[in-house]
Amino acid sequence: MDQRNPSAQSGNSRPPNNLLRKLSEPDYALISPFLEASGELAGKLLYNPGDNVEVVHFPCGPSLASYLVTNEDGRDVETILVGREGAVGGIVSQGHLPAYSRITVKFGGPFVHLRVNALENAKLKSASLRNLFARYADCMLAQVFQSIACNAIHTIEQRTAKWIVSAMDRTDNDLVPLTHEQLATMLGVGRSYASRVVQVFKAENILETRRGALLVRDYDALCARACQCNNAVKAHFEEVLSGVYPDEETEPA
Repeated sequence: MDQRNPSAQSGNSRPPNNLLRKLSEPDYALISPFLEASGELAGKLLYNPGDNVEVVHFPCGPSLASYLVTNEDGRDVETILVGREGAVGGIVSQGHLPAYSRITVKFGGPFVHLRVNALENAKLKSASLRNLFARYADCMLAQVFQSIACNAIHTIEQRTAKWIVSAMDRTDNDLVPLTHEQLATMLGVGRSYASRVVQVFKAENILETRRGALLVRDYDALCARACQCNNAVKAHFEEVLSGVYPDEETEPA
């Protein structure tokens, strides 16, 4: 892969990131010379709280990034996932911007990276590019709001099913690389609670456990057990940025 120009991996096609593919040709041309591609491993730290946000990271294909907020007891609680529908870091910023949360690579794979100053220079040249990233920031905020409501009113089983479905929608894979410990962190509960939910879903033949992963056997049953938060987020994405949020019809190239 050409580390300087990720489009070189398949002719002139864009990286498999829906937000980048939503850009018009003139807008994409403003940033494409500055995109850098890399493969990232799961668990890689992208930002710590207080870090200066200097790079925007675009997950591509099945890659996922995760926002984590540290509580006073030292536990990290996951707030939202970001996949090929978007980006993390410096979307609407100007100048110095300290990161509020920890951002890590949740599922490893291809990413492309763009320095914030290059994005800001491009925004100065194009109102439509500014508008698209502002619209994405609105969608991300809606995702945060929905996550807050979900954590407040939905059961652990509903939240677990929702999260696994969300991961599957973004990765197009029925094998989700997730341990019980990681699931507990994501839910903000003890490991025993997370394991109990997994055992319930196993007993109902919804999923099976693999070493370091969960294998979904019945996607429809899992969706039926999930709350409707994913659907609410998808509906807002469709209203604001049609075609960007991943689903079964927008598989990564």
